[in-house]
Amino acid sequence: MAVQENIRVLVVEDHHVVRQGLVALLNVVDGIEVVGEAADGVEAITQFRKCQPNVTLIDLRMPRLSGVEVIQRIRMETPAARFIVLTTYDGDEDIFRALQAGARAYLLKGMTTDDLVATIRTVHAGRSHIPPAIAQRLAERVGTEELTPREFDVLEQIVGGCSNKEIATALEISEATVKTHINSLLGKLGVTDRTQAATAAIQRGIVTLESLRKPKP
Repeated sequence: MAVQENIRVLVVEDHHVVRQGLVALLNVVDGIEVVGEAADGVEAITQFRKCQPNVTLIDLRMPRLSGVEVIQRIRMETPAARFIVLTTYDGDEDIFRALQAGARAYLLKGMTTDDLVATIRTVHAGRSHIPPAIAQRLAERVGTEELTPREFDVLEQIVGGCSNKEIATALEISEATVKTHINSLLGKLGVTDRTQAATAAIQRGIVTLESLRKPKP
């Protein structure tokens, strides 16, 4: 009878205490072996190439590269790579982007140990796992009208606290055009003013505070 190999897991988490807790927890579970860990997105790619894990646990928001960017880049090299997103964020855009990038499961950090271990085994077996609450958030997103790239740019500026005049200057468009974009994005987000738009953008994960701090290319 063949001996079943351990599930090789890579843990990617920028908070040291959380990462060490996950490593310690998983290393005492029968059939699971943590083969590597990483504290940011760039290190995650390096460790993946080195360790060749069966399953990667990955946070969404990290230094240097986001979890979504890491998933996209690794899956370009290794299309069969299996990822579980483990995060505190449940905005529908966060969920959508992660799953669109190729994540097989999405867990919030309040999950139980049993849920985590069961999800690792499920994903390793080639299946997906989306908890009901997360599936509901994703369902709510379906059918909503997408923001255009320019509307997204304007929304980013709104979240950053810019006035219409400042937005017009930053994007090199007229104030009238800014107002047109704002009216359109308010309707798509289902809100009535700029403050509600900024709140909705952050809550849903459409705009992150981390993205506002990144220098534009």
